[in-house]
Amino acid sequence: MDPKTRITQFQRLIADDPNNDMAYFSLGNALLQNEQYEEAGDTFAKCAQINEAMTKAYQLAGDAYIKAGRVDQAKVVLTKGYIEATTRGDLMPKNAIADMLASINEPLPEVKNETPKPEAPVEPEGDFLCQKTKQRGTQLPRPPFKNGVGNWIYENISKQTFDEWIGMGTKVINELRLDLSRDEHDAVYDYAMRVFLGINDEIYEQVMGRKPVMPDGQFRTVIDEIMSKGGHLESYQGNMHTQVED
Repeated sequence: MDPKTRITQFQRLIADDPNNDMAYFSLGNALLQNEQYEEAGDTFAKCAQINEAMTKAYQLAGDAYIKAGRVDQAKVVLTKGYIEATTRGDLMPKNAIADMLASINEPLPEVKNETPKPEAPVEPEGDFLCQKTKQRGTQLPRPPFKNGVGNWIYENISKQTFDEWIGMGTKVINELRLDLSRDEHDAVYDYAMRVFLGINDEIYEQVMGRKPVMPDGQFRTVIDEIMSKGGHLESYQGNMHTQVED
């Protein structure tokens, strides 16, 4: 699918769900591929505004702004991104952002506490039984996607578990350097989500009416490893992507 078609597709997703951070992230990648750098920067910045944990979005916003000649805006978004990546322990975006700040002669901001941010307090139990954890929580306010998978998640996965997936999904994007405007990388992200939430092939076929698109075998192996480690990948020092690169 060419970038212009993808741009239109993701713009429609955003129109339907203005708070969909992944739609903004995907749109930003499509705009970047189409060399619409200023628009890409604004889109990635919006993604980061919606989901501050998406530290890769800060990195890509800064890169796009630099290419668009908006250096002052790049300084702002990269500075905030460096602080977020540092406090969250996202090593790869942190290092990439540091390099970009150096390239525009902007000093690194001081980060008083460089330990990862503490986990959010556990929300009180609700009356919704999550089929993944078998624990009670709260139901999502609406399906996260407008398709069969989104409806299944709404009916079976608690808000608490889905929020955990959002955090894990961010790590998958960062660690594997995924570009969600590419079909093969989008398939990797979807596979990771299915594994994390327990959406097996049988469930997928039942709710979508077709077989799921499977990523390359190397990606599947790495995704399984990420899931087995619960997203704790500090020992890889940001180099896990080398396992799936030629």
